[in-house]
Amino acid sequence: MAERTESNQPAAAEPQPARGRPRDAGRDRALLEATVAVLQESGYGRLTTAAVAKRAGVSTATLYRRWRSKEDLVVGTAVRWASDLGPQPDTGSLEGDLATLLRDKAETLEGPGGRLLHVLIGEAAHNEALARVLDTAIIQPVRDRAAAVVRRAVARGDIPPLQDAHVLADLVVGSMVSRLFLTPDAAHPGPADGPSSGEAAIRELLPFLLRAVGAQPG
Repeated sequence: MAERTESNQPAAAEPQPARGRPRDAGRDRALLEATVAVLQESGYGRLTTAAVAKRAGVSTATLYRRWRSKEDLVVGTAVRWASDLGPQPDTGSLEGDLATLLRDKAETLEGPGGRLLHVLIGEAAHNEALARVLDTAIIQPVRDRAAAVVRRAVARGDIPPLQDAHVLADLVVGSMVSRLFLTPDAAHPGPADGPSSGEAAIRELLPFLLRAVGAQPG
């Protein structure tokens, strides 16, 4: 198979310049977006690399130069969308930090990352590799950000120390997934001049989460 042949080729020595044209970031992005679209339409079981390549407007050889298999492609897509979450800014207050974290998570769940997560949640129950990437690439970054929010709040004296700061991340992820994926009314956008489902969820959840970690809304 083409991908096996490519993966078995010896890597070039470090001092030597790379041969061929550099990777096209636009094609990478097109392949990632096509993967999410095909996953949403067909599910993991019926996804094929040929369908993804066709949707992205590239050859399968182009896809295989980036990912060796369907599983590598899906895992790589999950990692890329998770990395789009970015670093947690320090707003100077627990309420501001937590609102930013909730907003970033809402934007992720309402965009391509959310569609990808929908598929991974179902597939991860019987696919160990995807279960690992669901944890390490999607859940763990939120847990790390939530822990940083808690550490800053404790250092400022906003809240008492927590025995397990990662519990806040579980509350953030669990509550946002429940509101945006599992609650029928929240899963559909409201009026054009009203708040999005994510913004509405943030307004409801932020006061509760502040109290849960020992603070009071401002």
